Amino acid sequence: MEMQQTVAGSAAFSGIALHTGARATVRLHAAPEDTGIVFRRVDLPGQPEVRALASNVVDVQRGTTIAQGKGIVYTVEHIMSALHACKIDNCIVEMNGMEPPIGDGSSLPFYEMIMEAGIAVQNKPARTFTPDVPVAAIGGKTQIVLLPDPEKLSISCVTSFKNCPVDPQFYQYEALEQESYARDIAPGRTFVDYSDLRLLLSMGLCKGGSLDAAAIIHDGAIICKDKLRFENEIVRHKIMDAIGDLYLAGCRITGKLIAVCPGHPKNVELAGKLLAMMNQNNCK
Repeated sequence: MEMQQTVAGSAAFSGIALHTGARATVRLHAAPEDTGIVFRRVDLPGQPEVRALASNVVDVQRGTTIAQGKGIVYTVEHIMSALHACKIDNCIVEMNGMEPPIGDGSSLPFYEMIMEAGIAVQNKPARTFTPDVPVAAIGGKTQIVLLPDPEKLSISCVTSFKNCPVDPQFYQYEALEQESYARDIAPGRTFVDYSDLRLLLSMGLCKGGSLDAAAIIHDGAIICKDKLRFENEIVRHKIMDAIGDLYLAGCRITGKLIAVCPGHPKNVELAGKLLAMMNQNNCK
């Protein structure tokens, strides 16, 4: 039986937030058993908190945004992905603004922050959930389904972007150990199509965007600061996002996830269905 885990100490990561362009710092702190993942806004009066659950998601258009009362946090998926992969069940994610730093556009900085803090085993059994029946979220070109598997989380994913030089992209990942996540998934950087980037800029977003933090798909090429980390880096980033969004179900998830052109809307919808199943069954 696996036990719950938290971070052993505190660790911080600072940088520029993607959409606001503001300087931001995120800190991880240990939390007691059964706390879950809680984001705390230390820049606001009363330091409001928001639990990282699908039921608290308020926007999924350009990332996953959660809110409770006056506490709102944008683009939580990269942090949540690293926490899920490292099996951190309980943690206070302290933030001095509404959006975490984007770093290099991957979840690797957050994984490294967890490694810096260390991992502490706690005294209660970990909550792990796999559905008894297939659970799906389907809409538009997106089709994702989670099949039962009590042993581990595995993800088979295919993506397609018409302007990408390598298209479609496919990758199969089995979350057997956090080292494989750090090697094969976490380094995958975020990306944007050039036409979408122009729209985002016109909306006053991506103020902190640069080639240090994202790759740009344009006219059959991928433009980035350095060479691609993987030939299929886009699909690996999509898997990373899915691991983070699924953690909004409120506990570790196992199963066989099959994902065709996944994105935050359907990832979060699936997490919400899993959360509802657990609540209905009084799963502890």
